[in-house]
Amino acid sequence: MKSNESLVSEDELQRYRQLDCSIVLPLLTDYLKGDRDFTALKNKHTNRWHLTANGQDYELLTTAAKWFDTRANRGGGGAIDLAMHLLGLTFKQAVAKLRELGL
Repeated sequence: MKSNESLVSEDELQRYRQLDCSIVLPLLTDYLKGDRDFTALKNKHTNRWHLTANGQDYELLTTAAKWFDTRANRGGGGAIDLAMHLLGLTFKQAVAKLRELGL
């Protein structure tokens, strides 16, 4: 029998999918710096971040809840995908981490 703690409600899933990366990144990273000189070409709300998480360096482009890792040429959307990517977590582990962080 599964515990209720491991279940993810549709409301919780939607909340994680819609969380802005700028809220989630500071909580998942060891080092985070926004690139103030970056000028987005397609969407003026896109930001570039230089960060370290789980011992690895990344350069991410973010627009609201969507993100793209320029070095891995891989992107996703939402806090769960981001936690999985940066920290090498499974879906269940990522949800547990976001809960632990109070998100």
